[in-house]
Amino acid sequence: MNIFDYFFENTKHLDKDFVAGNLEQISFKELYQRSLRIASYLTTLKANENVLMIGQNSVFYISVYLGVMKSGKVSVPLDFSVEQQNLDFITDLTDADTVFCGERIKNILDLTRFKNVIDPTELDAVINAQEVINYSVSIDSHALTQIIFTSGSTGKPKGVMLSHQNLMVNTDSIISYLKLTEDDRMLVVLPFYYCYGLSLLHTHLRVGGSIVLNNSFIFLGSVVKDLNEFKCSGFAGVPSHFQILLKKSKSFKNTEFPYLRYVTQAGGKLHNVFIEEFVKSFPKIDFYVMYGQTEATARLSYLDPSMVVNKLGSIGKAIPGVEIQIVDDNGKILNENKEGELIAKGSNVMSGYYKNEVETFKTLRNGWLYTGDIAKKDADGFIYILARKKEILKINGKRVSPKEIEEVILKVPKVIDCTVKGIYDEIQGEALMAAVVVEFDENKEEIYNNIKRFCKKNLALYK
Repeated sequence: MNIFDYFFENTKHLDKDFVAGNLEQISFKELYQRSLRIASYLTTLKANENVLMIGQNSVFYISVYLGVMKSGKVSVPLDFSVEQQNLDFITDLTDADTVFCGERIKNILDLTRFKNVIDPTELDAVINAQEVINYSVSIDSHALTQIIFTSGSTGKPKGVMLSHQNLMVNTDSIISYLKLTEDDRMLVVLPFYYCYGLSLLHTHLRVGGSIVLNNSFIFLGSVVKDLNEFKCSGFAGVPSHFQILLKKSKSFKNTEFPYLRYVTQAGGKLHNVFIEEFVKSFPKIDFYVMYGQTEATARLSYLDPSMVVNKLGSIGKAIPGVEIQIVDDNGKILNENKEGELIAKGSNVMSGYYKNEVETFKTLRNGWLYTGDIAKKDADGFIYILARKKEILKINGKRVSPKEIEEVILKVPKVIDCTVKGIYDEIQGEALMAAVVVEFDENKEEIYNNIKRFCKKNLALYK
């Protein structure tokens, strides 16, 4: 089954808003028809099957994302703050010649190499020109439907290949353990180029719920206001979201949220003190700790809210349809309280990294996904992550390669050597620190300022 047909199987005729809120609105029925027209248009293009998408969360972005997958082509969602060099690398790797992007992106990035560059205004003209009532394309559920790029250990992005089936089984599993229904409404602050953000889109499309888009988390008052004004039953965030709300917002902990049924946290470890603070402040709101990877289509485990206090610090147990083990360096399964690498198996696990057999071989072995995380299980089978075996750091839920940043700093004149590592930060969870060696007797303050200017020019803000 095509993932698009799965999402809309029971909702394509609904007049109910899928996207609600002040930012934008669109019903299930309108979104379905709009995405079909985009799919129809894409089949007329003599273009590569990989289609890039760059932009903030919007009806434009959602429509294109769904239309691309319905057409049988492959969606490639990219961070809207992507650097030119990474965009060029991904474009070369995927042979993409079509990109959908916001108007602002067209003014920032060089997109001249693409045959088709389509912004929201141009998309409206495209949609209006398509007359589609029943559009259908035969798709094998195991076929590739999206490539999500993550930072690699060498600094070069790796493309995680996900199939229609990967998305369907993970969506079903998440819906099951979160007990989602058509009455649920999610406040979305996570971007849709991120697998965690996409999982919110997928699950609520499937059950007939709705989402409210908020692209202004920095304005904390808007988050508090939206949760209540639009009667949101769910909120999802990475550690920094919860830390900022608990520590930086003057009103969050003093506000009643009568409609908020649950919150979910993933994208890195939220320190226990913040979990305790949230649970104490909001005892009637279910707090789900979750763990996953892009390579697993978002989710591998969750900790039931009823166990958050008793199993503080745990990532819980495997989600339905997933098996998790802890193994030693030889792949031998370890007993309780023994430290080893966490590995997982399930139909949600990727088929590999796009055009990267070496990294695929390292990560997928004998049907198991090797996560690179060191963990242990307690006597009750609850899993605890102890450290990351891989070098990748998580800043505000985004994966960052220290090598990429080191390479940039080493290009600054008078810099001899550089080492970047992660350090604890009460807001971001993890922050980046660079130890830089410079030439003897040089003006360190001047080089310090040069490094900051050069990084600002050549790296995304969160890096």
